[in-house]
Amino acid sequence: MDARAWRQGGAIHRFGDLDLFYRRAGRGDALVCIHGFPTSSHDFAPLWEPLSARFDVVAHDLIGLGWSAKPRRPLSVSLQADALESLLAALGIERAHLLAHDLGDTVAQELLARQQDRTGRVTWRSATLLNAGLFPETHRALPAQKLLLSPLGPLLARITPRQRFDASFARIFGPDTPPSRAFLDDAWFLLTRDGGRAMLPRLIRYMVERRERRERWVGALTEKVVPTRLIVGALDPISGRHMAERYLELVRDPDVVLLDRLGHYPHVEAPEAVLAPLLAHLGVAV
Repeated sequence: MDARAWRQGGAIHRFGDLDLFYRRAGRGDALVCIHGFPTSSHDFAPLWEPLSARFDVVAHDLIGLGWSAKPRRPLSVSLQADALESLLAALGIERAHLLAHDLGDTVAQELLARQQDRTGRVTWRSATLLNAGLFPETHRALPAQKLLLSPLGPLLARITPRQRFDASFARIFGPDTPPSRAFLDDAWFLLTRDGGRAMLPRLIRYMVERRERRERWVGALTEKVVPTRLIVGALDPISGRHMAERYLELVRDPDVVLLDRLGHYPHVEAPEAVLAPLLAHLGVAV
């Protein structure tokens, strides 16, 4: 399913003055999927059919990405969490499982922290986290990410050619599971539509927020707010094996699944390898 077909199966939720794109399918316990930077909910397309056969699955595009609004204003992790809580309230979802990746993990950490301090609007039942910079001290940002965060960020976002975009993804996927041409085409289309490039320097501020709010967000993991499983593509140069090792050091009774030959996007690279430990964590047969 390409990005345009993915859009046709979705809907729009109005969050304040912003449009939030989402898809919902299936029935049963709710499972909320949160994607990463700089892609979209379309990342979950390879898992959509098997997940929606077992769960009431919701996936949305973070503000500034995909088919959601691209406002010319700061975009914080808390804003992303507020938007998702608003969507779930509108859908009548009060209890759900979480599946998150990359920036989505950081949003998930904020949501879990809200559950911990009783300020959240949703009761989370479990969390499954994929590759992400859960700990700022182990996050190995790509050079392009560092530049986006610098004063040169707005210029870089405007002039980065498609070839460099493709090369960046090739670097973070596993050697045996490179990004397909279809994945790259869809990711580039969604990133660049409706002025999307201008969002990148605003969105990348999550790297700063991770440092500033480390105690809160790491605490949501170390305190085990909900049963949590970490599924990691070990060869990810940004947040692979080294991040998982830090997780093992800090988290009480850690539950970690290492996928030895995969990179930063394990659910795109080998969805079946993610599906089995995900369903096992949720107590559902494959």
